[in-house]
Amino acid sequence: MSEQHQKLIELIADMNEEGAIKLANDMLDNGYDPMKLLEHCRAGMDVVGKRFESGEYFLPELMLAGEMLSEISKKAKPLIVESQSGGEAANKGVVLIGTVHGDLHDIGKNIVTFMLDINGYKVIDLGIDVPIDTFIDSIKEHQPSVVGLSGFLTLAFDSMKETIDAIQSAGLRDDIKIMIGGGQVDDTIRNYTGADAFGLNAMSAVSLCNGWAQATA
Repeated sequence: MSEQHQKLIELIADMNEEGAIKLANDMLDNGYDPMKLLEHCRAGMDVVGKRFESGEYFLPELMLAGEMLSEISKKAKPLIVESQSGGEAANKGVVLIGTVHGDLHDIGKNIVTFMLDINGYKVIDLGIDVPIDTFIDSIKEHQPSVVGLSGFLTLAFDSMKETIDAIQSAGLRDDIKIMIGGGQVDDTIRNYTGADAFGLNAMSAVSLCNGWAQATA
């Protein structure tokens, strides 16, 4: 299987839409873990993002990669729901999530939103390229316990910091936990932005929210 998942990453990175979708479907048909498969897709997107930032790829390639992952997700997501043994009906709390201003990437965010939803959270998805004021107004309206800031490109790190600074200035920071994710996010970036935590993938985002929910229960 290791050769297959490496090939999938390469097909996505090289913009081979037909080949990537066919291989992903074949892997799923043969019982491959759908969550792991989506993580391989995210790894392929990481390569696309680096090529975009280096000038090798442009916006059309970014959009095509997003379309590839959306198509693969259509088959993977129902399989994930089945594997969750019925899912969890309980409402664990409200999570507000969005891709920060200046970034149009939504694949990682959509996977996180999906996983939080089937794990019992009410998710308010603000979409992509979300202005700071929209985050502020939505926090006031929905009163989430957790806010998730997503960003795929390195330019998003400044947007994350600006958004968190604005949440602080609005007097809303003490009431919420903030997690960031996407692209090359690590603890250095978490510290720079002022977030409480970062997630490397959708399941780590769920684990973070579960930990915070249990701490306040």
